Amino acid sequence: MSSSSSARIVESADVSSEATIGDGSSVWHLAQVRENAVLGENCVIGRGAYIGTGVQLGDNCKVQNYALVYEPAVLADGVFIGPAVVLTNDTYPRAVNPDGTLKSAHDWEPVGVTIRTGASVGARAVCVAPVTIGAWSTIAAGAVVTKDVPDFALMAGVPARRIGWVGRAGQRLVADGEIWRCPATGAEYVEAEGALREMSENA
Repeated sequence: MSSSSSARIVESADVSSEATIGDGSSVWHLAQVRENAVLGENCVIGRGAYIGTGVQLGDNCKVQNYALVYEPAVLADGVFIGPAVVLTNDTYPRAVNPDGTLKSAHDWEPVGVTIRTGASVGARAVCVAPVTIGAWSTIAAGAVVTKDVPDFALMAGVPARRIGWVGRAGQRLVADGEIWRCPATGAEYVEAEGALREMSENA
């Protein structure tokens, strides 16, 4: 395992010797981090969480208790994964082949979930790979995501659908004429063709 002296890995965690753990990161009780997984700086892996082989986490990510992040998921900086979230990796899951033989690693091809900067996935939500979760979006607790999610989208339901927009602070944006405004920061956004952009990006 490649880890810095400032990383904290508790004794009951199962961290592969081939994983890379960044400065300031913590891996808590009973968590498992598999071979070739890479955690950036200041990540937190909660109790009982699973980080699959080769999964990539950016800096400042939080993976809460008992979340399952299966390979080949890629999480950008500042991603939040709530308790008991599942990021899947098999489009056509089967334990056996059509002839009844047990499937091996060579009998299927993993597909991953990609989560962009600052996005949050609420407790017990399921993201069905392959999907991309847009930057700063929020997936509500218990949602099932089956399609790509736009930046800043607020998604809820089974299957998940967009029910609003959120800003970088995570709060639901309020419509003000043609502008969307964050009640927490005052930041302004504009919507066009099903996408949301920060006003500063359009300046």
